[in-house]
Amino acid sequence: MNQAAQQDLGKLILRVVLGALILLHGIAKLRFGLDPIEGMLQSHGLPHFLAYGALVGEVLAPLLLILGWYGRVGAALIAVNMLFAFVLAHTGQLGQLNEQGGWALELQGMFLASSLALLLLGPGKYSVNQR
Repeated sequence: MNQAAQQDLGKLILRVVLGALILLHGIAKLRFGLDPIEGMLQSHGLPHFLAYGALVGEVLAPLLLILGWYGRVGAALIAVNMLFAFVLAHTGQLGQLNEQGGWALELQGMFLASSLALLLLGPGKYSVNQR
């Protein structure tokens, strides 16, 4: 396998895994509602309708990413979604470690970093429109 094919396969793996993991969070919000998100937004003085942005960032964006149809847009939406998650739900944990000695927000940090990497790299050859 040549280097270009390896890079495209790596992008595909990163896209599908990140998209699937974020989509699971979106499915949970579809099943159980947005009330917790609305409460966090209101506690920060933000309008509750912004909670629908979580569905954009956790349902629409992962689907775009998995398909590679405007994958950079999907990656950007996930990055914005993760920044909102950091501010609304995890600000108090930014400097904390977990019981195993790792960063308390390592999962959220990996989601953010992966989405930024895909935003910069693009979806690769194995995508619907390679954008």
